[in-house]
Amino acid sequence: MGSDPRRLRGRRLEPVGGDRPRPAMMPGVNATNGLRTVAATRYVTPFREGGSLPGLVEADDLGMYVLKFRGAGQGVKALVAEIVVGELARRLGFRVPEIVLVELDPELARAEPDQEVQELLRASGGVNLGLDYLPGSFDYNPVVREPSTDLATRLLWLDALTLNVDRSWRNPNTLLWHRELWLIDHGAALYFHHSWTPERFPAASYRFDAADHLMLPFAGPLAEVDAELSAKITPELLREVLALVPDQWLAQDEAYGSPEAVRAAYTQFFTTRLAQPRAWVDALEAARAARV
Repeated sequence: MGSDPRRLRGRRLEPVGGDRPRPAMMPGVNATNGLRTVAATRYVTPFREGGSLPGLVEADDLGMYVLKFRGAGQGVKALVAEIVVGELARRLGFRVPEIVLVELDPELARAEPDQEVQELLRASGGVNLGLDYLPGSFDYNPVVREPSTDLATRLLWLDALTLNVDRSWRNPNTLLWHRELWLIDHGAALYFHHSWTPERFPAASYRFDAADHLMLPFAGPLAEVDAELSAKITPELLREVLALVPDQWLAQDEAYGSPEAVRAAYTQFFTTRLAQPRAWVDALEAARAARV
């Protein structure tokens, strides 16, 4: 997921998050809640390895994006998790492809011969989610390129915090691009929001099995990383990240009465999860120590 060379030609660049430059705003590309909004102009190809059948699209800024569809089986809550966890990870120092909102016209389905893709395009009209396409990237394999202990420990901690159950040896959801590790595919995180109710939320504990986590064999002691990263997740940072999620997605949540009530629920989850004592960190450390 990365920048197509065409999107940079003849355009001013400005830094984004310190990771790399990106194109400045273009006419017709509006900032919405802090994320850029683009319009899909062409459906290029599906990614068959993704359970939700994401696809590669070209947009009106000439960029190429991996599109996550609102009409896929996991619905908009998977897209919410992509934004919340992806943008939280970015603010904690991880590399994450730029996340954009993608306006999709269902009429694009007319040019698509695959019936399954046609149905997905027609079911996903409106605002979807895109990740900047990184051309030439490939799945990260820590056996081939061993991560630093610090990086492995931080990523293990992040996934345990956000209940991301989908970063394993079988499905790494990390890419190697320009010799750097990039995080992708956070739609399976925050799994509690698929069945939460105000009466029993947040739960006292949540199941997170680190046994198959991609980084467990390479992680070091968690105490120092836990103290550093937990201190960075302030109420202000949470408000900033949650404000990036479109109101129209949050308004579909039947458990809460308004987008702000949903944001408050996510804030409550993180506040409770980060409160001392953090039993989940102790469990994570035990799993790590048992693996050494």
